[in-house]
Amino acid sequence: MDYIEPLYRPPSEARSLIVQVTNGCSWNRCSFCDMYTQPQKRFRLKPQAEIDTELAAVAAAGRPIRRIFLADGDAMTLSVRRLRLILTSIRRHLPEVQRVASYCLPRNLHHKSVGELEELRSLGLSLYYVGCESGDDLILDRVHKGETFDTSLAALQKITAAGAKSSVMILNGMGGTRYSEQHALNSARLCNAAQPDYLSTLVISFPLGTARYEAGFNGTFEPLDQPGLFREMYQLLDALDLQKTIFRSDHASNYLVLRGTLGKDKAELLSRVRAAIERPDGANLRAEWQRGL
Repeated sequence: MDYIEPLYRPPSEARSLIVQVTNGCSWNRCSFCDMYTQPQKRFRLKPQAEIDTELAAVAAAGRPIRRIFLADGDAMTLSVRRLRLILTSIRRHLPEVQRVASYCLPRNLHHKSVGELEELRSLGLSLYYVGCESGDDLILDRVHKGETFDTSLAALQKITAAGAKSSVMILNGMGGTRYSEQHALNSARLCNAAQPDYLSTLVISFPLGTARYEAGFNGTFEPLDQPGLFREMYQLLDALDLQKTIFRSDHASNYLVLRGTLGKDKAELLSRVRAAIERPDGANLRAEWQRGL
């Protein structure tokens, strides 16, 4: 495969073949994201002929492929026509593939109908990783996400209506000390309304510094310390009313690793977070050197 690096994928796609159908992100304005800021990551679509050639080469290698992840960060900005061509090519060259997944910005689905998403699902695209980040409109505006509670919910509901699955990502610490509670409560409100199949939390990180992020808060952003992150996580979990959502807070950015199904494991998860707040020395937390973006 011919990749333009760096290349990112969700942790759960570690065993998937990464097919880079776009480079970078067409939006690329979120102040919390430095993933696609390098000159070589300027957004562009990969020509279909190149994708076909790469898939044919993978097929010729004879390695069985069960799952595919469409990269980069904004593959779903492609038209339904282009996605149809890609998925059809995957089926032709790699008929053993059982699942195709992609990152998805809520805006990517605004002009795609439920019927079109149903068609894409029938061709194999059945899982969308939706970076909602927060359910709070003020915070989404401050970080230049270009989305709102309503646009995020509309996209998630459209995915569900099409019979596909959604994996929602929320960023712990996104509102800093001032907006921590409303970030947690409104993010829970979004998830309760959408009932996603999967929910994961990451801790907001600034590998290239905080200046760009702080500018959206007019210099008033104060990051949460470790206890503050745990308190925010507790508020989020406590406010969640999910029926059968698989929950993961095990990304490398997290101090406290949490796994379970909401709601049956809610009490246990809350107990573990409470223990981390009250007795951090005995909570088996990741050391700072073990964490990463």
